[in-house]
Amino acid sequence: MERIEHDIVVIGSGLAGLRAALEASRVSHGRLDVGIVTKTQAMRSHSVAAEGGTAAVLYPDEGDSYDSHMWDTVKGSDFLADQDAVENFVHAAPEELRLLERWGLPWSRRADGRIAQRPFGGHEFPRATFAADKVGFLEMQTLYGAVQAFPNIHVHHEWYVTSLLKENGRFAGVTAINLKTGTLTVVHAKAGILATGGAGRIYGFTTNGHHSTADGLYMAYRAGLALKDLEFIQFHPTGLVPSGILITEASRGEGGYLLNIKGERFMKKYLPGKMELGPRDILSRSEIQEIREGRGFEGPHGAYVGLDLRHPGEKAIDERLPMVRELAEKYLGLDPIHEPIPVRPGQHYIMGGVSTNLHGETNVPGLYAVGEAACVTINGANRLGSNSLSECLVFGTATGLSAAAYAKKRGWPRGTAAKEALAKEEGRIFGGLMKHEVGKESVAAIRKEMQQIMDRDVGIFRDEKGLTDACAKLATLRQRFVDVGVADKDRVFNTELTQALELDFMLDVAQAIAWSALNRRGSRGAHSRTDHTTRDDANYLKHSLAYRGDGAPRIDYLPVTI
Repeated sequence: MERIEHDIVVIGSGLAGLRAALEASRVSHGRLDVGIVTKTQAMRSHSVAAEGGTAAVLYPDEGDSYDSHMWDTVKGSDFLADQDAVENFVHAAPEELRLLERWGLPWSRRADGRIAQRPFGGHEFPRATFAADKVGFLEMQTLYGAVQAFPNIHVHHEWYVTSLLKENGRFAGVTAINLKTGTLTVVHAKAGILATGGAGRIYGFTTNGHHSTADGLYMAYRAGLALKDLEFIQFHPTGLVPSGILITEASRGEGGYLLNIKGERFMKKYLPGKMELGPRDILSRSEIQEIREGRGFEGPHGAYVGLDLRHPGEKAIDERLPMVRELAEKYLGLDPIHEPIPVRPGQHYIMGGVSTNLHGETNVPGLYAVGEAACVTINGANRLGSNSLSECLVFGTATGLSAAAYAKKRGWPRGTAAKEALAKEEGRIFGGLMKHEVGKESVAAIRKEMQQIMDRDVGIFRDEKGLTDACAKLATLRQRFVDVGVADKDRVFNTELTQALELDFMLDVAQAIAWSALNRRGSRGAHSRTDHTTRDDANYLKHSLAYRGDGAPRIDYLPVTI
């Protein structure tokens, strides 16, 4: 067993985690020791996959306004966003983008030299700030470069956090496996920031990377915290078939069309005003409707619709969407200059997460959450495209400030709870899961069944029967997981063990998603019930809160801030 100490430990190294670590260091003038613990190499965090843009009001002199961005966000959320959070968000976002520019991010430019912005779904003004179609990678590169300037920030690459530690009800640190050695390590800290991203791999067809596995959500859930609004799962309308890789919304912002097998721009039937630039929930449902009514293309990997980029021309594509062309050519042998790209909706984002306030604070003193793992909430029932990267930056800053202020005032936790928790984790992982004989249950089989259940019954369209069935089947999978064994007994880079631990986390969070969806008997945003088709403000203009129980989660509710 190893033991290390940091004043603040950040769990996760995506945009939100890096921004929080930077702000905690800046505000403390480098006096606080900040540790970043990440299960990947930091620059492989899923934020690098973001392509299209980062929303902010940069040009009020040209007609945009904070009120407009706020209205678009609240309306896009189907009025479930907390409006104080949205107001805070839209006012803080522009300075975050300018700060990235000062740190060296090469934003795309207009002819007059000002930072370029393009249209994005659900926004009334072209406020998606971009760097070609590689904005996430370049933002990550910029922040990671900035981190290198702070000797007090220490990055622990390829460490897998397994649990949160509490001492007298306060955050006290984490347990983590150093994947390079297989050693279980205690990271003591005065404050902790959960920045572990989403949980896309709970679903089968997803734009998320393989390490988006609900780790932070589960650890908070297990520690007794509420997971807010988990039923709201965003499906991105343009997942590449069959891989699910994201084809950015910028492809539609740059003029791309969605076509059915008849060659029709079918969005004129569903959203004639916005067409392909409508909110993602509406576009995803429209695509599925076209497919269900027999107007989709049929292929060896199922039905799909076409994303047509032929009309913008080769020069525009190579300047604005080079990665889209590269992905289509690399994965399908298809050049979008000459033929449409096969796409269909794929799980993309979880609007819900660990319940926090505007400063990232949770109900456990000293524990914070930010980014996709958190729910502030500015996204409500449906997130607008390009708001998520701004959210990571804005609330990453706020959370870093808050955690630093807390850590400055707190002493080191010195009780025995951490030691006892470590012994429990050692027994659970190495004395339990690793020692199980490989039997009739496998990680791959249970994971595949979970994903099939979620795709089928907790997907774009839902009903009572399907959700009830999903809850029952997920509970059965949870029971079957007890018989999972790990064949590889070596501790060094044991990916089989890591996948087993990830599946353990995902099963609990999948149940929380399904039960939250079952209990919301009305449609709103990305939660579309075919048996309760109308939005029910009288009974469901409120946030759901899922708490972990012995069996099914307990579902509570919280008013929306209006």
